[in-house]
Amino acid sequence: MTTMTQRRDKATHPPKPPSSLEVNDFFIVLLIILLAELILLILFFVYMDKVNEKAKQDLKEGLKLYNTENNVGLKNAWNIIQAEMHCCGVTDYTDWYSVLGNNIVPDRCCMENSQDCGRNSTNTSLVWKTGCYEKVKMWFDDNKHILGTVAMCILIMQILGMAFSMTLFQQIHRTGKKYDA
Repeated sequence: MTTMTQRRDKATHPPKPPSSLEVNDFFIVLLIILLAELILLILFFVYMDKVNEKAKQDLKEGLKLYNTENNVGLKNAWNIIQAEMHCCGVTDYTDWYSVLGNNIVPDRCCMENSQDCGRNSTNTSLVWKTGCYEKVKMWFDDNKHILGTVAMCILIMQILGMAFSMTLFQQIHRTGKKYDA
C-alpha cells in the first residue's frame, strides 16, 4: 500500500532540478578542494626534507609501542612490512635494539623466517640490513608513474566536475528558470 502512495507522490511531485545556487555551491566546493590539494602538494615538496626527518622520528617512536598491550595491529603492520619489503627497522636493524634488547630483532627481520631467529642478531648475514623507510621510499620511486597516473585521473575528474557544474549553472541561468530550493 505504501508503494502505491509513494508512486503517486512521485508522479504528482517530481523531484526538483537543482537551483543555480546549489550548482554554484558545488563548483565552489570542488574549487576549494582542488586548491587545498595543490597547496598541500606544493608544501610537501617544499618541506620534503623536514617531512622525511619527522616521518623517521615518528616511526622510531612507533617502534617503542611494538610489544605493548593493545597494539596488535601495530605489531602486525611492522611484521607484514618487514616480511614483504625485506627490511628491518626504520633506518636499519639496530633500531630494534633499544626496543627489544641488544642483538634482538623481530623474527620477521630474518632472511629465513623461523621461530626465535631474531633472538641473536649478531650474525648480520641472517637479517635484513636495509631499513623499511628506505625500502618504502624506493617502492614509491619505482611506482611513481602509477601514482602519477592515479593523481592525474583524480585531477581530470575534479576539473570535469567543475566544468559540468559551470555548464549546468550557465544553462539554468540562461533559461531564467527559478526553482524553489
